[in-house]
Order: sequence, then structure tokens, then C-alpha cells
Amino acid sequence: MFTIFRTLLLACIVLLATSCSKQNSQLPEQATPLKEVADIYPDYRDIVAPPNIAPLDFMVKNEADEAMAHLVGGGKELIAEADENGTFRLDSLAWRDLLTAARGAQVEVTLYVKRKGDWHTLTPFHITVAQEPIDRYLSYRLIEPSYELYRQLGLYQRDLEGFGVTTIYENNREYSQDDNHCINCHNYQNYSTERMLFHVRAKHGGTVVVENGKPRKLNMKSDSILSSTVYPTWHPDRNWVVFSSNQTGQVFHMKDPQKIEVVDYGSDLVFYDADRNELRNILKTEADLETFPCWAPDGRRVFYCSAHVPEFVGKTAEQRQDIIGKIHNKVRYNLMSLPFDPATGKFGAPVVEMDCAAEGKSCAVPRISPDGRYCLFTLADFGQFHIWHTSSDLYVKDLVTGTITALAETNSPNVDSYHTWSSNGRWIVFSSRRDDGSYTRPYIAYFDKDGRGHKAFLLPQEDPEQNLRLTKSYNVPELTRDAVRTTAKQLKECIYRDEDTQKVKYVK
Repeated sequence: MFTIFRTLLLACIVLLATSCSKQNSQLPEQATPLKEVADIYPDYRDIVAPPNIAPLDFMVKNEADEAMAHLVGGGKELIAEADENGTFRLDSLAWRDLLTAARGAQVEVTLYVKRKGDWHTLTPFHITVAQEPIDRYLSYRLIEPSYELYRQLGLYQRDLEGFGVTTIYENNREYSQDDNHCINCHNYQNYSTERMLFHVRAKHGGTVVVENGKPRKLNMKSDSILSSTVYPTWHPDRNWVVFSSNQTGQVFHMKDPQKIEVVDYGSDLVFYDADRNELRNILKTEADLETFPCWAPDGRRVFYCSAHVPEFVGKTAEQRQDIIGKIHNKVRYNLMSLPFDPATGKFGAPVVEMDCAAEGKSCAVPRISPDGRYCLFTLADFGQFHIWHTSSDLYVKDLVTGTITALAETNSPNVDSYHTWSSNGRWIVFSSRRDDGSYTRPYIAYFDKDGRGHKAFLLPQEDPEQNLRLTKSYNVPELTRDAVRTTAKQLKECIYRDEDTQKVKYVK
């Protein structure tokens, strides 16, 4: 028995030594420096990275028969050897030690390439390791990048400190006409999953609200509000939610490379008191479209976007839908806010935070930094569904000085859209189509104390090619400090029990 155990132990030691050999390889004794920039995918050159991010595995695209990488920082080093496809998969423990040692400093990365039997080094690049961590969990929806009728899609959660992904909820693995439904607009209260919600459309429709791990489904419809509740924002500490109530449609183009445009032909703001299960209108106007509400972190102001469309006055929903199809590229949304008194529950008069229309631009998705200092939003040439707009870029308004600036180092020539802050205000995650113009993928960027965004980098994957093989778009990235505790099974049971759906009471 002892002999068998010793044989197994020796086999395990050999296996471990073999599996780690690519991380403990010896660098070439001689290598000729080249004035050649490292060409890697994803592009992690000269970025600022969180100290708790997963290994930034990458592929080298420079000509090479073999390749090695030497990462040095904070007195630690990591040596890795690329596989036959030129892919570096960095050892997670060695990577964690390296980031911990280099926190607040830089990691220098030198690539070695072997060509015709000789080794060369490429021009080194650097990764700055920030002091501030990023929230551990990122949730998002995966969906086809074009017009689809509720095909298989789901909400998922990624552990940013590693590569683990869990399913929050999926609608269909196989198509079913009787159960076909869409899920969208997931939202959390103050970066915690203790309170979360998302909508279900079509079959089994309703708004799923989760509190302390227990889900319930609500019917938010009322003859007194414009339509179903859509874009949500949870009050920072009270059990209140402000929604937009939208009537939406699609405009399909025959010649424009941008094949589809999502439009509002009616949208208002409504207030939901979850403790009382009561819903009421905040703004209900004929000529103005109000959408994308967002609470300020002190809970005393709601930011939103609003477009003035005088053509809508006195028109039916069908007439407004026809009108918006003809003028959609002339509709521009301003950045607005509403003061709020939590003692009385009353909102004040609207305030124009930026007259975007006067600048020939249109605003979408305002998000306020956790310290209340900055409003992050997108500007595009028109409209409010900017995930389709190549003109969409990230901007910030300094709410103290009033200065509005583009995040020039963070933006790209292609779509940069839906975004979220980290709970410490030092990181933003947003959707971008900068890779190929077709698929939105999550990018992470450091936002420093001076209000400047830094170069963004793609969400790391264990296999970098996964980003290219996945034929779905990441949609609505949201950061949280903790993981969703409610299981997909619990959510499905709640969604499919239509008889238990609670009707929300409308009050004036």
C-alpha cells in the first residue's frame, strides 16, 4: 500500500512540475533588442489595472516561432511561455503575487520572440497597478447584436478576480412559443445584490424584485401611467425606485449601415414605493420624452434625459409612432435633473444640466459617481439608444465646477455606450464596439481623482480568443460588491408562477 501511495505522490509531483513549467521557464541567455512595438490582443499596453483583476492573458501577434514574456514589478517577476498559438496564459497565483507587490507602481512587460533560431526582445510596455480595487462582480446580459425576437439570452455574473461565470437567469435554451420571453434592465441598489430587479417581457411578463434573496414578480401596468416601467434606478438607501415608462419602437433602415434605430414615441418618469407597493407619476408630459433616470448618491436629486418634441402634442400613440419614424434623427435629449425632498417625497422643478440639443448632440444614460462629484453620460448626434451610434462617446460633467469634458483617452472611434461606476468611483465599465463595430464587449477604464479617464482595456478572459468566438453582445454591465445569491432555479419558479404575480397599486 505504501509503495502505491509513494508512486501516486511522485506522479502528482511530476504532473504539477510539468503543468507549471511554462510559468517557470528560463529566459534566453542572449536576445537582441528590436525597435519593434509589441502587438498583442487584447491591447493591455500602458493601461492602469486594478490590483485585484484576473490575469491579463493575451496573444502575441508579432512574427514569432516561439515567444516568452517577462513581467517585473515590486521586486517580483513572472516568466511565461506562449503556447503554439502565441497565447500567454498567466499563472493566477504568480499573477496575484505580482500585482500585490506592484500595487501603486508599474509592471514592466518584455516580450521575447524567436525567429530563425535567434531570440529577440520587443520594446517593453508597462501596466500601472492602481491602489484602488474594482468591485469583484460584473453582471451583464448576453444577446444577439441585431434585431431578434427573444431568442436565447440571459443574465450572467463574472467574478473579476478570476474567470468564473455564473448564470443569474436564462430565458430559453430551446425555443418555446408558450414560454418565450425577454429579460432586461437588471439593476441593483447601491452596489449590493441584497436588492435587485429586472423585467420580463412577453410570456410570464412582469418586474422581478429580489430582496434578501427572495424574488417576487410584480405587475407594474396601470391605465394611469404611459406604459410598462422600463429603465430603473434604486434609491441609495430607501426602498424606492424611479422608473421611466416608455413606449418604444424600432426604425429599420434600408441603406444606412446602422440597420436599426430604437426610438421612444412616449416616455415619462414614475415613482415606486416598494414598501407600500405603490406607483405614481413624477413627470407626465405630452411634448417631452423623459428617460434613463438615475439617483444621486445622497438621494436628493434624480438625473435623467429629456427631449422636447412639440409635434407630439394632441397626437395618439399610433400617430406619435409614425412621427418619430420620420424625425428620429432630429430628436435630441438634454441632460436634466429633479431635486427631491425625502421627507415629503416630492420632486421640484426640472433643471437643465446640459443643453445638449443646443450643441447639436443628444444625451443618454447619466450615472453619478459615488462621491456625487461627476455625472458620467454618453453624447451622440441624436436619439437615446446609443449602443447603435458610432458617434457615441463618454463625457463627464463636474457637478462642482460645471465643466463638461469628453473622456478622450477612454473613448474610441466606434461605439462607447452603456456604463457603470465602481463603488469607490475609480473605475468605470462600459460597452464598446471598438473591436469590430458589430459586437459590444465590456471595457474597463481607470478614472483618476482629477476627473480624467484613462486608456480602457477589454475584460480579460482565460482564453483571449473567447472574445472573438462569442457571437453575442454584452449588454448593461453593472458592478456589485457581492454575488447574486438567488439561484436561477428560484428565479424561474418565480417567473413561471403567473398566478402569484402581485398587482402594484397606482396612487396620485
